[in-house]
Amino acid sequence: MTRWNQKGQALVEYLLIIAVISVVVVSVVKLLGGYLQDSMTKSSCPLVGKVYVEGSKPGEGQCVEP
Repeated sequence: MTRWNQKGQALVEYLLIIAVISVVVVSVVKLLGGYLQDSMTKSSCPLVGKVYVEGSKPGEGQCVEP
């Protein structure tokens, strides 16, 4: 019976670690999401022959015709 309790405890610990890591990742993406979006937009504009125009807030930049 003792081994069963230890296995269950290890499973709960792994689940807690995964939950904490998930919360951290979601928070970082939420915090830096606009900057990441601007970065992707800025790098893709030349590929389609357009010019990147910065927006007033992070994440609002867009490609426009030159």
